Amino acid sequence: MSDCLFCKIAAGEIPSKKVYEDDQVLAFCDIDPQAPTHFLVIPKTHIGSCGEISSENSAVVAHAFEVIAKVARDLGVTDFRVVSNCGPQAGQSVPHLHFHVLAGRDMTWPPG
Repeated sequence: MSDCLFCKIAAGEIPSKKVYEDDQVLAFCDIDPQAPTHFLVIPKTHIGSCGEISSENSAVVAHAFEVIAKVARDLGVTDFRVVSNCGPQAGQSVPHLHFHVLAGRDMTWPPG
């Protein structure tokens, strides 16, 4: 999708701080981290949100979760949260499927 921010990042048109890349997915640091470790994993092909996952594109989603586990291990992270917002009312600000991976602080609720 030509006007999609994450498609442009995946294509290398917009720079990012990459932590992993292969032919299917890209993982990069969030520009507004909400935890000491906060990276995103996106498919390189455009999928708008979790609501657009289908039998035709679910293999890349499974691969994204394999990459999440690998990058977490590589960073020495054992406890982490994976979040994907689906739609603007759920907080999705970029309409391209992406998974936030957050770690390095207590995320239990209630805190403390």
